[in-house]
Amino acid sequence: MLRVAFAGTPEFAVPALRALARSGHQLVGVLSQPDRPAGRGRELKSSPIKQLALELGLPLAQPVRLRSEAERAPLEAWASDVLVVVAYGLILPPPVLALPRLGCLNIHASLLPRWRGAAPIQRAILAGDAETGVTIMQLDAGLDTGATLAQRRAAIDARSDSGQVHAILAELGAKLLLETLDALEAGRASATPQPQAGVTYAAKIDKAEAHIDWRQSAEQVSRQVRAFNPWPVADTRWQGRQLRIWETAGLVASKGSESGSAPGDVLGVVDGLLQVQCGQGALAIRRLQLAGRRVVDAAEFAAGAMLSGAHFD
Repeated sequence: MLRVAFAGTPEFAVPALRALARSGHQLVGVLSQPDRPAGRGRELKSSPIKQLALELGLPLAQPVRLRSEAERAPLEAWASDVLVVVAYGLILPPPVLALPRLGCLNIHASLLPRWRGAAPIQRAILAGDAETGVTIMQLDAGLDTGATLAQRRAAIDARSDSGQVHAILAELGAKLLLETLDALEAGRASATPQPQAGVTYAAKIDKAEAHIDWRQSAEQVSRQVRAFNPWPVADTRWQGRQLRIWETAGLVASKGSESGSAPGDVLGVVDGLLQVQCGQGALAIRRLQLAGRRVVDAAEFAAGAMLSGAHFD
């Protein structure tokens, strides 16, 4: 049985903490980000990991940076064999990396060395990757550069959005983590340095990236919609208002310039789907949301909108 400390913050880390709580290892404490203001009222909100730690009755600490001895004191007191880090949100300084007897392990949502960085799921979808996965790696001072202990692959379905892939990888990572910890305890774990070839970086998502440029191909716009669901959600402008595109239903044949249609032109509603001309091909939209309104399907939106000659910017 290993003494395991855990550091995580968002929903992605929840399956791993739950799995550890049910495992044969001893959870000695949990680190999570400090409570943050959220919502219109800007009231302080606890992270999903803090909420789960309290539910499980686990020791909890919420240091701001982990740079001072006082901030690191809980970790030292827990005397863990290993620290598991899952989307914690803080870079661990060298004194923290050196604390656990067996080091610090991280669940990363990509097949490293592809998509190191903050947004591996979104970047994989935007790039049109056919598969992704999870990697259990040793943390070091670099950005997702540590040696890998285990990987598990998962296909990216042509219609999967970031939220769906996120949920799949969170569960996959939790299962692989337990297998890796058991191997580590038994002395069977083998760390493999990451190859230099194939390194890509998954930069943090900027909200501005969510605005659709209809001059792109229909395939590229479809990836954008999928990658940015559930956040920040791909959007366009219609009659001067923001229009969020939540879900598409694939590509459709389009005559494009032969019919005089320009990128962004609304071609009509076919089989309950709103068709929009793109730079190459056209896109069928299933669900969308006008600013200040609820999310509706395309047929309902079209019933209450004047779409003849409509154009999305």
